[in-house]
Amino acid sequence: MGLYMAHPSSFEHDTGAHPENAARLRAIEETLERAGWAGLRRAEAPAATREQLTRVHSPAHIDEIEELSARGGGMIDVDTVASRGSFEAALHAAGGAANAAERLLAGDDSFAFCGLRPPGHHAEAARAMGFCLFNNVAVAAAHALDTAGIRRVLVLDWDVHHGNGTEAIFAASDRVLYASIHQWPLYPGTGAAAYSGEGKGEGYTVNLPVAPGSGSDEFLSLVQHVVVPIARSFEPGLIAISAGYDAHRDDPLAECQVETEAYGEMAATMRGLAADLGAPVLVCLEGGYDRRALAASVMATIDALDHAREPRHAPSEPAQPYIERQRERWPGL
Repeated sequence: MGLYMAHPSSFEHDTGAHPENAARLRAIEETLERAGWAGLRRAEAPAATREQLTRVHSPAHIDEIEELSARGGGMIDVDTVASRGSFEAALHAAGGAANAAERLLAGDDSFAFCGLRPPGHHAEAARAMGFCLFNNVAVAAAHALDTAGIRRVLVLDWDVHHGNGTEAIFAASDRVLYASIHQWPLYPGTGAAAYSGEGKGEGYTVNLPVAPGSGSDEFLSLVQHVVVPIARSFEPGLIAISAGYDAHRDDPLAECQVETEAYGEMAATMRGLAADLGAPVLVCLEGGYDRRALAASVMATIDALDHAREPRHAPSEPAQPYIERQRERWPGL
């Protein structure tokens, strides 16, 4: 059984006529409702504390989001909007992810899905952008490292857009391995394969850009033949997935061609890795803007995390250039 983290404030983050809107969560929850919640145990996400937020965000950034919401909201940039309810929603989105990580590491469940918004992986330490206000997965990873007694966290980001915020927050850390599969070129323009981190974090950023039109084989191959072998060497105590579903073939914001079933196969692969490592899996919702494809792909993810099954084995050819690039640092490849 898994944990589903939710909070009513997610529906009060009013973005108007915007691709990232509350109807996304309604589609997910209506699908789960029809499936009897698929064995999930529901829990209310608490608000993040200031201490949790300031592990990854500047105090000034937190204050700016709070003050903007208190004024009724407004545009932060051409893509990112806040409303009166946005600060509260962002607090619970980040706090829910941190609380889920804490519960998982206490042994309560083997996986958790955070059905919370706004998403987070574009949010940098001092900047909201790309529909994101606070970086939920980064808040959760930092909280787990500081309070749960684990030494390392893997963040796998399969959103079609590169998670520049997560990358930047942990760029100099050797305790968080950030692996991102994303379309290239595409917003936000970061995520080059040559970039691998900074200082003692060099080598712990693994960018895996794919060409427009890439589909299930490419994504699953990179998970199975690059991310999994590296993770086995890294030995994380927590596996966190920045789960965007906008690489789906039906998504309107990008050009990848991933099938619904492939999200289940990637999740099943990570479930197998987690079982071998004795680490739980935390899933934080990121993008995904075709509501039907989003809900079906979330369902495939949850089903795969809840039921042990052997995933399809993807061909290694799409991963070969990255295997060669990463092998010097990660000889297990």
